[in-house]
Amino acid sequence: MPDLPTPKDATESALFSEGWDAVLSYADLCTSGSLTAHQLATEAFTLGMREVRAAASTHVRGAGRRTARLPTIPALLTAVRDTAAAWEAAGQGHKLDPDLRLWLNSGKAARHAGPPLERPVALRGLRDMQEADAALLWLAEVEALPLPAVARRRGLDPATVADELDQVRTLFRDRCHRAHLDTPMDAQCRSYARLLDAVTRSPTADTPDDLSRHLATCVRCAEAAACLRLHGGGLPAALAGGVIGWGGLAYLERRRRSAEVRLGAGRPGAADPATGDPGEGTGRSRALRGGLLATAALISALALGVSLMPFGGGSGGDTAAAHDDRQPVADPSVSRTPTPAPTRPPSPSSPAATPSATRTTAGSARGNTDPEPQGSTSSSAHPSGAGRTTPAATPTADAGCRVAYDVVDQWSDGFQATVTVTTDRPLNDWSVSWAFRDGQRVGQMWDATVHQYGSRVTATAADYDRTVAAHGTLSFGFIGTWHDRNRAPYGFTLNGASCTAG
Repeated sequence: MPDLPTPKDATESALFSEGWDAVLSYADLCTSGSLTAHQLATEAFTLGMREVRAAASTHVRGAGRRTARLPTIPALLTAVRDTAAAWEAAGQGHKLDPDLRLWLNSGKAARHAGPPLERPVALRGLRDMQEADAALLWLAEVEALPLPAVARRRGLDPATVADELDQVRTLFRDRCHRAHLDTPMDAQCRSYARLLDAVTRSPTADTPDDLSRHLATCVRCAEAAACLRLHGGGLPAALAGGVIGWGGLAYLERRRRSAEVRLGAGRPGAADPATGDPGEGTGRSRALRGGLLATAALISALALGVSLMPFGGGSGGDTAAAHDDRQPVADPSVSRTPTPAPTRPPSPSSPAATPSATRTTAGSARGNTDPEPQGSTSSSAHPSGAGRTTPAATPTADAGCRVAYDVVDQWSDGFQATVTVTTDRPLNDWSVSWAFRDGQRVGQMWDATVHQYGSRVTATAADYDRTVAAHGTLSFGFIGTWHDRNRAPYGFTLNGASCTAG
């Protein structure tokens, strides 16, 4: 394993700390375990820092001449993706997440390295900005740092950083609008370009039905809409998905949770050991996963649609199905006394070394033949149902657990859901199972490890959250895909025992 490049001064040392944390977090999403994550992160970080230094040197030599380059963190994340592609080309793809391998061999990956005018609008817009402005936008929107922390890192006045960020957002929008107009597009997309610009400028503007239908079927126009619409909270997802590509939404939510931990949200009273400032603690706790020091937060995903209307299409890069040998990186804020892990239920083996052996997508999983119990409650698929807790199981008289199944968000072909289980008995380990009614497929899951066979899903405890006190709760979330309908699942069990609806 190659050594990491050595920082040359205090400024670069801070950049190393900040960059390595992000690189390892993304590398963990891209690989099949902690060892390969560390290998990928080390190789990518070495490559990325070399490219960052070379770009900075070129910028200095060209004094005053603006060069198009990404800020340090997105440049390093791009190096992770490029290194993963090199592994795949060199016959080391078995080390990577199977769904990443599928993505690397698809046209979606080719867009990021293809002709400049074919690349995602967010990537082109960010590269077209001054590096300092682009870095400010990335730290605030994707790395989820609060503005005082961003101001310290960028050497800005905390009193004016909010106004400066607003100006940078507007600048990013203008760059993305220009990039969208420069994109080769057919006559229909071109006819909607001016209207798309107009309706995304105002938070109160109504979107015509014909434009909404177009955005639901045209990925590139939907990507542009997400970048152009600065209100509504979709900008972070547009940036992460457009710049990083595969795993962008999962990385986004992971960094949000990591920022919360660094800022002391997970540890009351935590403060920076050097300054006493609760804003950015550098002495945050770390958690071992598979014997290695993991400096990343939880595997997670944020389901943010990229179109203007409920049936708008997503970027398409994050409907990754779950794979069986992952364990999420432990949340640094959690400190638990290790307990012997009871034997887990055996899981059928499935080949994961080649893309053809990966999980079935939602489109091929419609034929759900599992019986539906009479009297069970379900909800029809509609974005207006997002955030509504729905009954998850047929009541059982003496069940020792209760389940709440909550669809947090839903878009044209995917959704984000959480499962919360209250147990009457203490647990040293747990496994929650259920069955889908409509052929849904679970993608990325956080706070648990997922196995899915047909319509039956089993979520097993992560290493850091196995223990649950009596009358306590356990919870986890996931991103899934659906077609036609997205009714609530049924037949929830906890360690094999039936649970009642919460």
